[in-house]
Amino acid sequence: MVKEMDGYPGVINSDSTKQQERHYYLLSELQTLVKDLPSSFQQRLSYNTLSDLALALIDGTVYEIVQGLLDIQHLTEKNLYNQRQKLHSEHQALKQDLARKHKDALQSCKSHNLALLKSNQQAETEALEIRVREEQRMMDKKIVTEMDQKVVDQQNTLEKAGVPGFYITTNPQELTVQMNLLELILKLQQKESKPEML
Repeated sequence: MVKEMDGYPGVINSDSTKQQERHYYLLSELQTLVKDLPSSFQQRLSYNTLSDLALALIDGTVYEIVQGLLDIQHLTEKNLYNQRQKLHSEHQALKQDLARKHKDALQSCKSHNLALLKSNQQAETEALEIRVREEQRMMDKKIVTEMDQKVVDQQNTLEKAGVPGFYITTNPQELTVQMNLLELILKLQQKESKPEML
């Protein structure tokens, strides 16, 4: 589209030209990067999708959004990992305390009570194992739920930002396409942030 500048017909707005040049540059770079993806995904990323993605990337806002989403994801992953490690440490401490308690009880036990004590200790150990497994299962379920929610948040944010190919979905094929689109965005951002070598 030719924009009239200062009332002179046919004079092209230089901002428009720069945007068009940037769009062509980004599109060309995306087309090059797509060649590194598996062919099954190359087919899913049409020229129009790449062109729309290049348009969305022109002003750099999407790079900032993606970086922010990645930072949030990394913090969430680190936090969840630390929670799981803390739970594991608590479980190890419980097992050690129980083993110490059992050892002390065995040392002070009269021989006629030994069978009953060992039976009670076996029941205590099994109960603790069940508790540990259940707490670990609940923690893992919490981790999966939180990470699934992060994916939904990311999809929603990128869709609202107008990044093509992003919408809320749990379809594994669509998720893979979205991950490939994110990979393209990140690679392009990395390439643009490095100064050209002479």
